[in-house]
Amino acid sequence: MYLKPNHPAMAHAGKTLIGFNWIAGKEMEGDLPSFDAKSPVDSRDTVGIFPECGERDLEKASKAASEAFRTWKRLPAPVRGAHIGRICETLAANKEKLAKVITRETGKPPREALGEVQEAIDICHFYRGEGRRLQGQTVHSELQDRSLATHRRPVGVFGVITPCVFPLVVPVMKILPAILCGNTVVWKPSSRTPSVAYLLGRAMMDAGLPGGVVNIVNGKGRGVLGKAFLEGIDKGYFQRFSFTGSTELGRQVGERCGRNLIQPSLSLGAKNPLVIMPDASLDQALEGALFGAFGSAGQRCTSVANIIVHRDILPAFRERFLGALDRMPVGNPVTNPEVFFGPMIGPRLADAFEAHWETGRKDGARLLAGGQRWTQENRNDRVLGEITKGAYMQPCVWDGVTPDMALFQQEILGPTVNLSAVDSFDQALAYANGTPYGLCGAIYTQDRRWIDQFCREIKAGMASVNNSTVGSEVHLPFGGNGWSGNGAREGGAWALDACTSWQAINEDVGSKLRLAQIETDYGKQAHYDVTKWDLL
Repeated sequence: MYLKPNHPAMAHAGKTLIGFNWIAGKEMEGDLPSFDAKSPVDSRDTVGIFPECGERDLEKASKAASEAFRTWKRLPAPVRGAHIGRICETLAANKEKLAKVITRETGKPPREALGEVQEAIDICHFYRGEGRRLQGQTVHSELQDRSLATHRRPVGVFGVITPCVFPLVVPVMKILPAILCGNTVVWKPSSRTPSVAYLLGRAMMDAGLPGGVVNIVNGKGRGVLGKAFLEGIDKGYFQRFSFTGSTELGRQVGERCGRNLIQPSLSLGAKNPLVIMPDASLDQALEGALFGAFGSAGQRCTSVANIIVHRDILPAFRERFLGALDRMPVGNPVTNPEVFFGPMIGPRLADAFEAHWETGRKDGARLLAGGQRWTQENRNDRVLGEITKGAYMQPCVWDGVTPDMALFQQEILGPTVNLSAVDSFDQALAYANGTPYGLCGAIYTQDRRWIDQFCREIKAGMASVNNSTVGSEVHLPFGGNGWSGNGAREGGAWALDACTSWQAINEDVGSKLRLAQIETDYGKQAHYDVTKWDLL
């Protein structure tokens, strides 16, 4: 691993990492010129310099993964789990250092960055144990002297594309169950966060993971490598594909996988509702709404988008919510770790966020807060640190938002949230189900009937009660419905279904062919005098 001095003004942030691709167990340059990974916190901070891959690099990585699959799949699952255990040890030993890089590369405050590393460690712990629980089933045959069993079998090479918002957790969630089950991986991390990806690769090297089991190729998602990755599905490079990103691109991945009969795992966009009923604890709901809407600057797929509040308590909730915003510290998370949220991760996200201001005004919604970037001219005493070299947005609150508005329907990544008034639980549930997305939904209430009905009828893969939409635990299934995904689930034991195919074993110890259904005598029974029930 190589480091070089950073820009003199950014020496306090850390050094610049010189990174590589990782193909067939070797650190390699790419076919295209290198690119700089600039920090969204301050554009003078070059977090890393990385080689960009082209079509030929992807072909090498896919070939390496295919060759490694032949031997890796034969390794006993408990031994593969031991490799994951060693990865875990490296992550745990370097938690603070990894969190610092996550903060520099994503703009998350240190508290959230440390939480992300801990979640990755928890995932490692879980899948290390699953190496001894990769269970099949045994069932009874309808014929004597025959045994029936099922086994999970690895499927081959996984193509993996991950986003920048969770640069450590999302790849760990995808890659570890895949390799535990005996598959190999070709991974394209986000070009916004290649340094975190490289350090995860180094943790795998420290664990002694055999060459070719995981291969990392760097490049732009909208450039040569992104296009080559999608074309690789049609070229037969992958036997499974896992993608987290926009619904628009997820459709393209799904179409290519479909025509090649490849099973994709798609985790896509969201527009998550949070319902607050009149009997809710407003203090509890306020905490969940604030962090859900503005944690990670609202750039999580699980962020709260539409806060649906019963009309009787909306004025009180609105007053508390806006008051909390006025006290919320924001700004530079590198120099001021106490900030609630930092900058937008990249210019493309920042531009899309700014465009939604005009969308909201056209819709007729009322802008109660936000609507500008923070600058030196408009900053106040709750804006902390240097902000002129990044896209720092004011937290946005829209009021009077209804389901017929684009603001209610369209996914917007960034620190913005909508307030919608409803008159009943039934209307609240209709609003919560009023978008084509279905990732998360939350409700604050003490009414058991409302809780049960909400959990039954919310069209979301994950539901929370008296809790926010964020903060899923690693041993539960993660994934959405509708425009939020194709029903695949990551996390916990459920991820193993996407990483294996079931094989049925039919073993007969007899000396001749015997056919179930045809040679099974279901009518075999003893015969007695018929009981004359009508005489009773």
